[in-house]
Amino acid sequence: MEELIPYVIHLLEAMGVFVIAFTAIKAFAQYALKTFNFTDDTIKIELAKALALGLEFKLGGEILKTVTVRTLDEIYVLAAVVALRLILTAVIHWEITADTKHCNEFHDLKIAREAAAGKKGFQFLKKTANH
Repeated sequence: MEELIPYVIHLLEAMGVFVIAFTAIKAFAQYALKTFNFTDDTIKIELAKALALGLEFKLGGEILKTVTVRTLDEIYVLAAVVALRLILTAVIHWEITADTKHCNEFHDLKIAREAAAGKKGFQFLKKTANH
């Protein structure tokens, strides 16, 4: 079993790197297609979710490393890496929540404006039909 653990650790870390790299390239391409118009928060939210997922894979690898740790110094380093990744994940999740809330508020405002404009247009049509 101990012989298998390093391969699983490398696989989890590679999966995390792949998720992050693939989504970063995808987000860059989406922004490039929009001529780097950064008003679309959905791309940013997608990227942040992928970063969080990639960090989760890498964190899984770090947790498995605890099985192979031999010295107290290695435990300290591992604990510091795990703590940093947990903090990064928490910050990314906070950012996702804030951006999603902002995006939803913007969407609701846009729908309200469109509904108000549609109502005014309907009243205009109603007036012109009556005359």
